[in-house]
This record gives sequence, structure tokens and C-alpha cells, in this order.
Amino acid sequence: MSNVPNPPGGQPPTGKTTKSIGDLLREFREHHEQMKRELAKVIVGQEEVIEQLFAAIFTRGHCLLEGVPGLAKTLMVSSLARILDVNFKRIQFTPDLMPSDITGTNVLEEDSQGRREFRFVEGPIFTNILLADEINRTPPKTQAALLQAMQEREVSVGRQTMSLPDPFFTIATQNPIEQEGTYPLPEAQLDRFMFNIKVGYPTADDEEKILLSTTRGERPEINKVLSARAILNIQKLVGSVAVSPFIVKYVVSLVRATRPGEADSPEVVRELLDFGAGPRAGQFLIQAGKAMAAMDGRFNVALEDIRRVAVPVLRHRLSTNFQAQADGMTTDKIILRLLKEIKEPAIPKYAGTDANAASYLPPPIQ
Repeated sequence: MSNVPNPPGGQPPTGKTTKSIGDLLREFREHHEQMKRELAKVIVGQEEVIEQLFAAIFTRGHCLLEGVPGLAKTLMVSSLARILDVNFKRIQFTPDLMPSDITGTNVLEEDSQGRREFRFVEGPIFTNILLADEINRTPPKTQAALLQAMQEREVSVGRQTMSLPDPFFTIATQNPIEQEGTYPLPEAQLDRFMFNIKVGYPTADDEEKILLSTTRGERPEINKVLSARAILNIQKLVGSVAVSPFIVKYVVSLVRATRPGEADSPEVVRELLDFGAGPRAGQFLIQAGKAMAAMDGRFNVALEDIRRVAVPVLRHRLSTNFQAQADGMTTDKIILRLLKEIKEPAIPKYAGTDANAASYLPPPIQ
């Protein structure tokens, strides 16, 4: 007998067996390992970056990749799309790009009888994975075309509001060094990215492998691993991972500690930050923690999962002041310091069963 609860509102279909939580997690872990193997055919190293990209995809999140040119950011995203059986579009953001170039526009057409009517022509945003390449090279007016899509997963053009395909992810890239002629992302748009992922230089061994593999003139063949339906099932599985009140209290303490206006905020925050993270940061911390736990084969979130994702989730939600810049204190250093200073909440003597932890699980990954 399976220990997975029946779907809400009825019994499972006759003749179909539901898998246990352990079976689903093992199946998910196999797909996760297979995805890493396929991506390793093209991308050398960058394991932490790849794990964060996977975590975003498994939790309906969006990512902002930052790194100097030549670190394979675009290749990483396009290769990720190749191992997933989903639609992929790439937009090169330029100063003359218009919002309609992203969302689409209404065009006037004339039929065979001479009648004219408007027809909506979809833009590249109507896809499953959207690569917004060098997003900071286009003006805020065009950057804002992504706001509704990233939050509500729909697009409004004129009087029409159209839903985007499901799943939908935005993965943006930007160069943090060359800022001349660029338009920094507004805070409201930065907040919609689940992760701000820093792509660093490869190690010496990895760089040797990169040079050997890329100068042979051979292009490795990447196999597809997951379909759109399988991704949606995985997202539901990850969403069902249990989160205890103990973890929630820790997340709340961590996020509130980043706000200099709080009475009990640490001294380093009051001295070095202008403003801290909002409630969305806590939501993303828990969602990312769920993904890390599931990828590790566990059905409950641990404190280490939260600490593991704290820097990429929080780094773009904190604003340092002049004093921090003069002292060389980056948001990453402040977050790491907070992780050491924030005390773990007290564990209750008895933790009852959380009814929400045993929610209905998705069908097998297909």
C-alpha cells in the first residue's frame, strides 16, 4: 500500500497506483543527476551556479546571472534549454529595443473581402524559457515589459490579457563591469528575480578542460531529459516538501535582520545598509530551501538549506550606503556576517504533525 494521500476531493483513479514520497524523490533525484551529466558535456565546472539554476526552475523562479564576458553565461542557459523539451527564445537587449519587440503587437490585416481587423502577433516572450541577454543595455521602459510576465505570468497588450505558456522562466544576464551606456535594473524588477547568481572565473583545472574541449571543433550532443509536463510535476513535488515552524521562524529572523529600521537589527545593518529585504525574500528563501532539500533526496527543509541559498536570494535585495562602500563591505559580506550572528530559534519540546506537510503529491514524472 502506498503512503501517499489521495487527491483532494476523491479517491485515486481505479487501476492506477500512486508512488510513495520516497519513490518520487528517488525518481526526481535520478532526473536531477541526469540533467547535471548532460549539462556537464558543455559546461565545465560552475556546479554551484548550475544547482541554483535548477532550484529556480523547480520552483517557478527567475534568475539574474552576473559575470564578466566569456564565462559561458549565454551558453549555459541555451544548453539548459536543450536538455529540457520546452520552447526557448533569446532576446538580445539593446538601447533601441522597444516593449512591443518583447511582448508582441497588434497588426492591421485585410482579408479577401476587403475587411480590416487587428490581429495580435506574439512576441518572443511567449515561450517556456526566455533568455534576456544583457538586460541592462535597454532603457527602463523596455525592461518594464518583463514585470507583469515575471510576476503574473501573463502579458497585457491593449485591451487583451494573455497567459504565458506554463512553465515560464526568465533568465537574464548582465555584465557587472562595463556600466557605460547601461541602465541599472530598478529595485522593483530586481526583487522579482529569485536568485542573483554570480558567475565567477573557472579554476585552473577547469580552464584547462575548457580549452581542450572547445578547440577540437566538436560539438557534443545533448539529450533531452524532462518535458514541460514533467517540470510541472516536479514543481508540485518540490512545493510539497515540508517546512517546519522552526525553519519559518529562522527565515523571518534572517530577513527582518536585514532591515536597518528594525529596533533589534544588528549594528552592522544599521551602520551599512539603507534598506533591507521585503517579505518576498522570505518566500524565495523557503522555496529555494525546498528545492535544495528535494535535490538532496530529503522531504523536509533543514537550516543548512536556508543558509546555502541565503546569499544569492538576498544579495540583490540589500542596499549598501556610502559607509559600506568606503569600508569595502559588500552585500555578500554583510549576509555572511548575519548568518553567523542570527541565532537559531528554540526547538519546541514537542512538534505535532503539520497537516500541510502531507499534501497531495503529483503523478509520476513523465
